[in-house]
Amino acid sequence: MQYLHTMIRVSNLDETLHFFCDLLGMKEISRKSSEKGRFTLVFLATPEDEHRAREDKTPMIELTYNWDPEEYDGGRNFGHLAYRVDDIYALCERLQANGVTINRPPRDGHMAFIRTPDNISIELLQKGESLPPREPWASMENTGTW
Repeated sequence: MQYLHTMIRVSNLDETLHFFCDLLGMKEISRKSSEKGRFTLVFLATPEDEHRAREDKTPMIELTYNWDPEEYDGGRNFGHLAYRVDDIYALCERLQANGVTINRPPRDGHMAFIRTPDNISIELLQKGESLPPREPWASMENTGTW
């Protein structure tokens, strides 16, 4: 068995691509639109996985944008995506500066949670050892749920 991708449904493709590509730094690997099916699929990979994604088509996120409006909640959602990051503090600072709420701040220098524009939970995990606790993160309260 081999992991291929995780599919998430999105309500605004441009907003979601801004979140994943511009803010998180992911790369668009491929895009397919179906006039008959009335959808667009966009596959993304992290910079570290870009080569594997292009060569082996794994591991990726599949963004599914259905052209006809639909609300996604309840049973059509799931737990979370998780990514290992080089500097959890720097990434959280950049995300916050761009209007992203840090739902679970990286108080421990190891783990944080954020949400996509479609409210999909994303876990960020520090690569290697946890960074030493640092303000403002160490004393920051949780916001909402993740």
